[in-house]
Amino acid sequence: MMVAGEASGDHHGAAVAAALRERFRDVDIFGIGGVRMREAGVRTLVDAAEMAVVGLVEVVAHFPTIYRAFSLLAGILKRQPPDLLILIDYPDFNLRLAKVAKKHGVKVLYFISPQVWAWRAGRVHTIGRRVDHMAVVFPFEVPFYQDAGVPVTFVGHPLLDSVRPTAGRSVLQREFSLDPARPTVGLFPGSRRSELRSLFPTILSTARLLRERHPELQFVLPLATSLTRADLEPHLTESGLAITIIPARSHDAMELCDAIVTVSGTVTLEIALMGVPMVIIYKVSPMTYEIGRRLIRVDHIGLCNIVAGERVVPELIQHEAEPARIAVEIEKILGDREYAAAMTEKLKGVRGMLGTGGCSRRVAQLAAEMLAPGVENT
Repeated sequence: MMVAGEASGDHHGAAVAAALRERFRDVDIFGIGGVRMREAGVRTLVDAAEMAVVGLVEVVAHFPTIYRAFSLLAGILKRQPPDLLILIDYPDFNLRLAKVAKKHGVKVLYFISPQVWAWRAGRVHTIGRRVDHMAVVFPFEVPFYQDAGVPVTFVGHPLLDSVRPTAGRSVLQREFSLDPARPTVGLFPGSRRSELRSLFPTILSTARLLRERHPELQFVLPLATSLTRADLEPHLTESGLAITIIPARSHDAMELCDAIVTVSGTVTLEIALMGVPMVIIYKVSPMTYEIGRRLIRVDHIGLCNIVAGERVVPELIQHEAEPARIAVEIEKILGDREYAAAMTEKLKGVRGMLGTGGCSRRVAQLAAEMLAPGVENT
């Protein structure tokens, strides 16, 4: 059983599934995932797109869907337990499922750790009771688990194997009918429908403001596999902007950009690996923000800044995430070459902090070591 509750986990889960299929004959992988995991041969009993929400208030609104998914998988763990449960990120859901698995004798491999280094550090002890092995993607996570006596392996970051465009910039510009002489700004609204509701209007208002000031700008927007064009249409129609939509090819979209406005999340690390200057925005419900502000122990929201240990790219959080402020930051990137070059150089340094490629193969190796004796290995 494999569980990935959002688009980034779906992508990483697909790579692990492919690595497992290379290692084992007739392996059956099922659980929660999205398009990419289905393409990798995973039987998705629940679509990850229905599970991807952010914020405490937002989770409450989606509770019936999440509860049904949990009940379905918990029932399988009890009645038809798999040989191994692989959990990918999505901690509030997955740690509860790990408790059920442990109760019924199912081994648990957890890939991509909850951010115990950022908030709720006490969870490391809960994880120790429910998880047999942690596969972590940041080297600074290892001591948290070693100090708590939890088996842990740094497997490198999966993005090192996957972040690359399908073609060079000039080829992509021709494919998407973009003018090479005009600056291109990326609009990255995230992979969750809840993010579209809370942040996409702000991103589009920023784009309108930038277009008014700089008519030469052109805009691209990657469409995550967890979303459809219909999810975007109401917002796009209202904006009246000409935006080039690029479905399921976010790295190609990044390759086209001179600057990017992006929501917080794994995408900031992908953009960093592509070396594109960006502005990170973050906004949730006021209640979620106030609770989080009191609990979170890190100095940055963006993963690229957290890994770098400094504010490499600007972050505009909650009330700061408004169009005029965002537009000023984008204008600075586009208008100050030295500023943009310095940001790009620091982003390149992030890559060296993430280990080496081959993450999914290392996770598959850990899975093989944990599987019950007698499972046939090719």
